[in-house]
Amino acid sequence: MAPEKSPSDGRRTRLIIAAVVASVLLLVAAFAAGSLSAPVATAPSSTSAEAGFARDMQTHHGQAVEMSFIIRDLTDDADVRLLAYDIANSQSQQAGQMNGWLTVWNLPQTAPEPSMTWMSRPALTGVSHEGMSEMGTGESSHTPGDAMPGMATAEQLAALKASTGTEAVRQYLTLMIAHHRGGVEMADAVLERSNERVVRSLAASIVKAQSSEIGYMQELLDALPAA
Repeated sequence: MAPEKSPSDGRRTRLIIAAVVASVLLLVAAFAAGSLSAPVATAPSSTSAEAGFARDMQTHHGQAVEMSFIIRDLTDDADVRLLAYDIANSQSQQAGQMNGWLTVWNLPQTAPEPSMTWMSRPALTGVSHEGMSEMGTGESSHTPGDAMPGMATAEQLAALKASTGTEAVRQYLTLMIAHHRGGVEMADAVLERSNERVVRSLAASIVKAQSSEIGYMQELLDALPAA
């Protein structure tokens, strides 16, 4: 038979329960006070550098994906095909990420002003340059509405599609090196114009990855037989 509980045991149990409830209420109150007093994050505006970068870099990435699919159909070179696959895969994922930002920020996918307008605006003062390449200067001579940096022309894309073998590889690597340099320039520009954590994180990763790929593509290009 279980021992009978004394009145003191009951009082002790009630005191423990009361203490636990009081502690929980204090924690809830502290959390609520902190939440109410903490600064509320404001989503970027539709004409912000963050929104402009998200829209324009989606377009920029789209052409890299297109060129990479083209070369995969034109060459049997295993190194180039693997490179093209990596570029197409990574940039498709990044484009989806930037599309998602605009949705979360409740902003339209279409811009209310000419492309690259955000890049013509002054850089922020006191912004951290962490993650930037050596190309970053804080200034841009880009004219709103002009072609994005490094974008291949319609004629260059047509020439790539019409080429074969080693010449196709040469054209792809040449175009993609220029394209990556343009992408790094755009990523540097948003790093100079934004303190938004997710934007800075992706832009820094673009600078790092594409700068590395530029070096690798130059090695592949240099290894090709002379035209």
